[in-house]
Amino acid sequence: MSSSYTEFAHIYDELMNDIPYDAYIELLDLASAGVSGKKVLDIGCGTGLLSAMLAKRGAQVTGVDLSSDMLEVAAHRAESLGLDIQFKEQPMQQLEVEDKFDATVISIDSLNYVMSQTEVVETFNRIYHALAKDGVLLFDVHSLYKMDEIFLEGPFVYDDGRITYIWQTAPGDYDHSIYSELAFFVRQENDSFTRFDEVHMQRSFSIPDYIQMIEESGFRIERIFADWEDEPPTEESERIFFQVRK
Repeated sequence: MSSSYTEFAHIYDELMNDIPYDAYIELLDLASAGVSGKKVLDIGCGTGLLSAMLAKRGAQVTGVDLSSDMLEVAAHRAESLGLDIQFKEQPMQQLEVEDKFDATVISIDSLNYVMSQTEVVETFNRIYHALAKDGVLLFDVHSLYKMDEIFLEGPFVYDDGRITYIWQTAPGDYDHSIYSELAFFVRQENDSFTRFDEVHMQRSFSIPDYIQMIEESGFRIERIFADWEDEPPTEESERIFFQVRK
């Protein structure tokens, strides 16, 4: 991931317009028997979109992200909406929180930015420690089909009239990993364009590997499903969801 998200943070919300965050709220609501009054840890919270939605539902939210630029946007969002959300700048594999939480969410493939299996296990371990008894963890990851086939069909181009990007992909250094270079062009008020570039690296693991890592950390698995539907993953599923409990 690039060292600075300054420019990216300010257009992130527009790029995420098609993400069904409402569906994530419903999933978490169901998994935690309602989020109102619950302490919820939003890991990889980015600009705080999901954190704000949870807080509006009455959850006591702590958002965690490794990008100070993303968190600056998130804090501004919370303040402008009059929401009391705590934000912490931490990599998820170094998570340190004082409270015990009722629920934790790692949404929209944020876990795929943790590249080593050891660090994924460490992430699960730290979340396990941060959860209260019977606390739930809900997360999603890219499937191996998406990593190994769909992502390699690039380059991909996006243009909505204000934001244009060219996204080039290549296999990463690890099994089932992807290296992405993105060139963004953002239209200014005078119709000129500002360019900035991002480099992203993501990695995924097989469902049996995730099961092993989850169970190694002490969690029990309640549900594994795919693509926002209450259906088991298939060979061509793209997004795999895990609901696990302490």
